[in-house]
Formats: sequence, C-alpha cells, structure tokens
Amino acid sequence: MRDSKTKKVPPSVDEWLKEAKAHRMAARSGMFLIHNGVVRETPKAQVRQGLDDGSVVTGMEFAYDAAKVDEVIARTYDMEGIFYVKVWLNEGQLEVGDDIMYVLIGGDIRPHVIDALQFLVGKIKNECVTEIEQKS
Repeated sequence: MRDSKTKKVPPSVDEWLKEAKAHRMAARSGMFLIHNGVVRETPKAQVRQGLDDGSVVTGMEFAYDAAKVDEVIARTYDMEGIFYVKVWLNEGQLEVGDDIMYVLIGGDIRPHVIDALQFLVGKIKNECVTEIEQKS
C-alpha cells in the first residue's frame, strides 16, 4: 500500500475529457462517465448499514495498492464496449470535502459504460484501498 502523508493535487476533468476524446479509440465511444468520490462527514457504517453512533467524520487516512488498481483497470478494459479508462487516487491525510478519487470510463453505449464504472469503482473501493475514518 502506498502511504504518503501528503494528499495530491486533483486532475482537471476538462483536460481528462479532452484527452479521452483525442484518444485513438474515441470514435468508438458514445459515452463518457466520470466518478468523483469525496470525503464526507457521514461515517461509512451509517450510510451503508444504517448504524448511527452519533459520530461525525473529520478526516480520513487514505492509501492504495497501485498494482491492484492496475489489475482492476485491465479487467475493466476486458468488459464489453469499454475503450477508455482513467483513474486518479489521492493519498495521505484527507479532510472532509477532499477528493478521494476520479474515474473516467469511455465506451460504446450507456449500459456498458455504467456497468464498467460500477465494476471499477466497486473493485477499487473493496479490494485496492485502505480508508481509515477519523471521527469526533
């Protein structure tokens, strides 16, 4: 796991889209979807499982395994109709409102692109990252 203490500068979504539309496979893509995950003050257990202990997230320590992320990206490219994938992950100590990740998926039709985005973000969150919430 990468464990830098310094968060990174987020990418420009406009630049990402320009790059994607200039890519050699752009003519085959009819849709691009972008996911931007951010640190929220509501704890994961409350949002996902309805467990409200009264705490509030004040920050998060975030790290990721780059090799695992690369593997999941490769698997995403194997999905039907997917022609473009780009991922940026932050790292280190993050605060509420900070960007955790950006993901861009380009593909032929909406169902394929939505499925790929769901797959990729889910795999990254469940298999590639460590998120340690700090609460008050």
